Order: sequence, then C-alpha cells, then structure tokens
Amino acid sequence: MPTMRWPPDRTAITDTWSNPPMLTAIGRGLKGRCPGCGQTRMFRRFLKVIDKCPNCTAPLGLARADDAPPYFTIFIVGHIIVPPMIIVDRMGEPPLWLMSLIFLPLTVILALGLIQPIKGGTVGLMLTLNMLKSDPNER
Repeated sequence: MPTMRWPPDRTAITDTWSNPPMLTAIGRGLKGRCPGCGQTRMFRRFLKVIDKCPNCTAPLGLARADDAPPYFTIFIVGHIIVPPMIIVDRMGEPPLWLMSLIFLPLTVILALGLIQPIKGGTVGLMLTLNMLKSDPNER
C-alpha cells in the first residue's frame, strides 16, 4: 500500500490555458468544444470528456461534472414535457396508451439530445470556476 502524505496537497491547479469569460466558456461547452480555446472537440465518446485539450492544454478530464448534467437535463425536460402533457390530458382525456405513445419517445429524444450539451456547459462552468480535481490520479 503506498503511503500518503498528510496533510494532502490542496494547492489549486494553476491556469496554463486561456481562461475566457464564464459565458463564453459555457457557450463553447454547450457546442461541445473546449471551453478554453473553442477549437477542439470536448468529447471522445457520447459523454466521455477528453483528458486534456490538445490545442490549449486545458485539463478537461479533471472537471468532474458527476450528477449535475443529468439533474439539469431532467429539470429542463420535465419543464418542457409536463405542461403539454397536462394540457393534452385536460383537453380530451386521451387513453393512456396514446399519451405514452406521444410523450415517452419525446421525453427520451429530448433527454438524449440535451445531456451532452448540458454536460459540456457544466464542464465549461467548472473550468472557469477552477472546480477541478486536486489529484489527477484519483478516479
């Protein structure tokens, strides 16, 4: 078992990359681009963020978005889907199978379409606020 130094090193990672304004970083993240430079793609797979930007060396892999993107996605999709569902239900009370046929696929499509941009925007926000893991080897 490797020995750990106590107290652990809590020094902040110094910015070696360009740090744009917050809204610019979030906007670049929403587009799926590196929040620091906006030149390279942020994702190597659907929701897997690259470790480091090859253009500006921003440590994108150290920004752990974890539960925030799914939470924001559920919040947004719920606010888009629930009002029309209530309106359609009150207008004519269609059968449950018809409501399911309409709103379940719409919910899945919206959720899958929004999760990646929301995760990109969250990583951009975290990079701007320097909310990065202190230990790059930590999983």
